[in-house]
Amino acid sequence: MLPKGPMEEMGEGRRGCGPLIPPLSDSLRPLRQQVFERVRAAGLIPRVQVAKDLGVSPASVTTITQELIEVGLIEEVSALREGDQGRGRPAVLLGVKAGAHRVAGMKLSDREHTAVIVDFAGNLIADDVIPRRPGPMTIPEMLAAIETLLDRVCAKAGLRREELSSVGIGVPGFVDSVAGLVMWSSVLTDRAVPLAAAAQGRLGIPVVIDNDANLVTLAELWFGAGRRLADFAVVTIEHGVGMGYVINHRIYRGTQGLGMELGHTKVQLDGALCRCGQRGCLEAYIADYALAREATTALNWTHREGQSISVLLESLYDHAKAGNTAARSIFRRAGRYLAVGLSNVINLFDPALIILSGERMRYDYLYAQETLAEMDALAIQTGRPRPPIEIHAWGDLLWAHGAAALALSYVSEGILVPAREMAAQ
Repeated sequence: MLPKGPMEEMGEGRRGCGPLIPPLSDSLRPLRQQVFERVRAAGLIPRVQVAKDLGVSPASVTTITQELIEVGLIEEVSALREGDQGRGRPAVLLGVKAGAHRVAGMKLSDREHTAVIVDFAGNLIADDVIPRRPGPMTIPEMLAAIETLLDRVCAKAGLRREELSSVGIGVPGFVDSVAGLVMWSSVLTDRAVPLAAAAQGRLGIPVVIDNDANLVTLAELWFGAGRRLADFAVVTIEHGVGMGYVINHRIYRGTQGLGMELGHTKVQLDGALCRCGQRGCLEAYIADYALAREATTALNWTHREGQSISVLLESLYDHAKAGNTAARSIFRRAGRYLAVGLSNVINLFDPALIILSGERMRYDYLYAQETLAEMDALAIQTGRPRPPIEIHAWGDLLWAHGAAALALSYVSEGILVPAREMAAQ
């Protein structure tokens, strides 16, 4: 575990954001980038501590930090040490210059669209949410929704659109982040959509995109429980089932940028129909549309087919809590399939932590003690304890924060890393 930063020792200061990478564990990136990211992660930190953490000379750190100050990316901050009031000069610490850049992050979902604007230090400036009608959108409809949401959240922040350095956007489905392509998404009518380029042309601002589960993972890596962990998994359960995975403090996307699709691993040959068009996917047994389908059949709720999935699931949950055997069995079955998926994650990756996230986490039957016990039974028995599991039932703004982290990373790496080095990373 990393030692406490200066801001923690002094009892006040900036929280910092981004992965807290242990000293001397990552030397492949340019030193300028390492120095900047160390300052950003710490919130506030003295030069001598940066040099110690990175294993380089104080003179090298002084030269680099002076360059970063001159280009306006970091700044010097005077801070009194605890107990030093009125004695001597205050310590000079380094911190990210919050006003250097501002970015927006958005999540486009089946139910609502959310957005945040954060400054260069990761501080929230404004947020907004707009509901939407269910069903996939055409490309013009999605671009109009993106523009409307961005203008609304900019108005809340008191900013013009042109004052943003980048916009990060997340959608459910199969996304090639590097190419800016949405190969398939439940929120789009078309496949192989160049969404990043289309949105950038509409907004006039650089746009980066990713799978929404990766954005939750980025949010945990930058702002949450994953900041100090080298390896962890995030499994999301909402309208679909997603997964993000961090290896050595970096999100893993696969060779073609389409990896970690836990929801579309097969748990039943020729099984239930998944919204991706195939059968037997894990998602087809535990996502919200799967639970709604089971409820309509098992409880003879055909008269409720016009209801929204959210209303139907609330009713199903209420019935289960009231002791309805059929309703409880629906959640129990979904929990067993979830146990299969989680045990596979453990057997494949042996993560330090598994985070279960998404709106459906409020349905505690999905992760009841019986489900976790079954997961333990299905995981390889090594005699060692299984990875801890945490439940983070946060709202959609978490996903938007992940999109903002994606945009912050894009901006900072574009400034700090030469193009040929970026291509080699």
